[in-house]
Amino acid sequence: MLDEIYANVRPGPPSPSKIYLPSQFTLPPGTERYVVEGMGAVLIPVFAGDAITLINDEGAQICEVVAAGKGGKIDPAILNAPGNAQAEGLRRLLLSSDQSLRGLRMGLEARGIDLSDAPAVQIFASDTPAGSQESLRVERDGSLIVAAPGLPMDAERQNTTTPITVMVTRAVIKRHASFEAPDPLADPIDDIRVHTQTAEAYFVKAGDYIQIIDVDGRQCTDFECFSARKLDKGIEHALDVTTTRTLMGHAYPMPGLHAKYYDQEMLPLVEVVQDTCGRHDAFALACSAKYYDDIGYPGHVNCSDNFNGALEKFNVTGRPGWMAINFFFNTFLDEHGVMYSDEPWSRPGDYVLLRALTDIVCVSSACPDDTSAANGWNPTDIHVRTYSGKETFQRAVAYRPTPEAEPKMTKQTGFHESFAKHTRNFFEYNGYWLASCYAETGPIEEYHACREKCVIMDLSPLRKFEITGPDAEALCQYIFTRNMKTLAVGGVVYTAMCYEHGGMIDDGTVFRLGKDNFRWIGGNDYGGEWIREQAEKLGLKVLIRSSTDQLHNVAVQGPESRDLLRKLVWTAPHNPEFDQLGWFRFSPARLNDESGTPFVISRTGYTGELGYEVMCHPKDCAEIFDAIWEAGQAHGIKPMGLEALDMVRIEAGLIFAGYDFSDQTDPFEAGVGFTVPLKSKTDDFIGRDALLRRKENPMRKLVGLEIDSNVDVGHGDCLHVGRAQVGEVTSSMRSPLLGKNIALARVDVAHADVGTVLEVGKLDGHQKRLPAVIAPTVAAYDPAKERPRS
Repeated sequence: MLDEIYANVRPGPPSPSKIYLPSQFTLPPGTERYVVEGMGAVLIPVFAGDAITLINDEGAQICEVVAAGKGGKIDPAILNAPGNAQAEGLRRLLLSSDQSLRGLRMGLEARGIDLSDAPAVQIFASDTPAGSQESLRVERDGSLIVAAPGLPMDAERQNTTTPITVMVTRAVIKRHASFEAPDPLADPIDDIRVHTQTAEAYFVKAGDYIQIIDVDGRQCTDFECFSARKLDKGIEHALDVTTTRTLMGHAYPMPGLHAKYYDQEMLPLVEVVQDTCGRHDAFALACSAKYYDDIGYPGHVNCSDNFNGALEKFNVTGRPGWMAINFFFNTFLDEHGVMYSDEPWSRPGDYVLLRALTDIVCVSSACPDDTSAANGWNPTDIHVRTYSGKETFQRAVAYRPTPEAEPKMTKQTGFHESFAKHTRNFFEYNGYWLASCYAETGPIEEYHACREKCVIMDLSPLRKFEITGPDAEALCQYIFTRNMKTLAVGGVVYTAMCYEHGGMIDDGTVFRLGKDNFRWIGGNDYGGEWIREQAEKLGLKVLIRSSTDQLHNVAVQGPESRDLLRKLVWTAPHNPEFDQLGWFRFSPARLNDESGTPFVISRTGYTGELGYEVMCHPKDCAEIFDAIWEAGQAHGIKPMGLEALDMVRIEAGLIFAGYDFSDQTDPFEAGVGFTVPLKSKTDDFIGRDALLRRKENPMRKLVGLEIDSNVDVGHGDCLHVGRAQVGEVTSSMRSPLLGKNIALARVDVAHADVGTVLEVGKLDGHQKRLPAVIAPTVAAYDPAKERPRS
């Protein structure tokens, strides 16, 4: 009766929003995570009662733990675990020139810790399964040095080094839970704490560095600076975002950082050296009183007023709203050009490292916005450190293979210094610096050298994973589309790796080193994560260990590559001679003779030409490069960058992740259906059922296009038949050799026949179009692959 009179309500209180966040933001109070990279070490302060858990992430990695007490005295009793080994691996790491251990060396020196005769607790063994854990308990206050040591990897033994994860559960939880500022990158000149909802101004000399740190994560900070010399003259020219965007060639607003920032007279003020976050706003004003007034919060503290107060000591006139670099502010532009924002991407300890290009007065804020998601609804502190210009910091940005992963900074490959003799035009690719093109040649000349003579290029960022153990073949048979049971030892096969729905994770090559030994070489780290997940799910006895940092590679490609390498390659009698290496075969080898430097050579490539790839440990890269370069002088060898590589691979119809395929694309739609032997492979594999359905009911097809226009065509340009869009361009180029504007494109099967006339849409797809026709083959150059087979 009452239900008919009153509203029918949902009983009980409201439930909280369900939001999935990376574990750094969801770890229980008092829990900390540290990741020790292979061939790396970390120093962790510990206190009585703390619980330590060591996790062997990928397996087969030895771990050394050294405990030190007050005054730096080595004291294994801190862990109530007597030392069972000497810290030889840790000492070997510290004696190396590895710059990533710089912070550790500073920490040891500051605590007076001497490792010259240090007993260590050695944990795990060379056959420890992935995911194995060991626990330790801290008996009294001190410091732990945790190392994941190893020796340079032998490419045949596959004895790579891998990470160790350290979980620390504190016995005493801080009353105010917050993160500590990370260790300094070097000895700081200044340590400046910008407390929440405030701003601080400071002076930095030309050449010195400025590190702006998000201590607790998801906290925005505005940054502004002035030429100190101009301020001395009463000229208040602040860093100007509009001038910067124009000079840097990014005049349209978009999130991200510019390489340099200028004032309104085009005077360069700062340059970006390192960035661990990757998502910032480069075009909005610092928040102001008017912003808060207009949304109904009159009198709210704001960054612009805080700037005015902090800059008074430098006699800078206040402004109602300041231009700024908005570090860690996460903005977007929708399809209508409207700006909106969400929580920052920054994690605890993320930072941006700048270098002052002239004497500057700076001001940094800790944004007070608690009215939106801009600071994760919880404004916190910002920390600023400055360092001497005498310090050396490599340019780097961070990437995370998965949301849970620790940030990895851009690295130089083992071949970097050799290629750097020929160019300074490097850009970040997949976590490494690779050359775009070379000073003496340029992409067109490099392209012709590849087609007519020979080239050498750095492909070290390709991800390598060692798959070993009694179930290695069974795992490879299940996760890859190709038939691994027919792959001979010494053989290489190109394959796809798919999700259950048939979408591609990656494409790459599998090397078979032995009956139970495989090597996967693909384009991204997640491929290895996926393989490991499947092995764990199935309970297979197999190890999947990353070897990317221990196995760097160059490609030597072109018609004369065989004649060049014949002079250098020695193989053992039980392996094929160099001239016996067939297409998609490999062999362990040595430089010149049986006592030479070891490497692996494979007859593979990504150019559509006869070619080889040479893989070696980073310590041997300079020697290998010099030998190839010297021998190549008689063959017109040129270094080749990624611009020319993109040209030759498009011409040869070779696909590229993120352009020609994604997890929304199956191998048939990506033009590599030959990697899915549905009729001949009798074992099940991931995605097989979905691929059967997709093959029988195709929706789209990868085709080659010939475009009757010299107007550039770009990735994502729409393809039309009349008004209807029927596909899109995935990759394109103007072919110097063929004299055509060509492209790879994905087209609806209803319009995918050879000879079909399409139109490439420019501008909005309707106001400007280019005529195109579907070519007989995806590969415009040597479609029968006669040249690489030769």
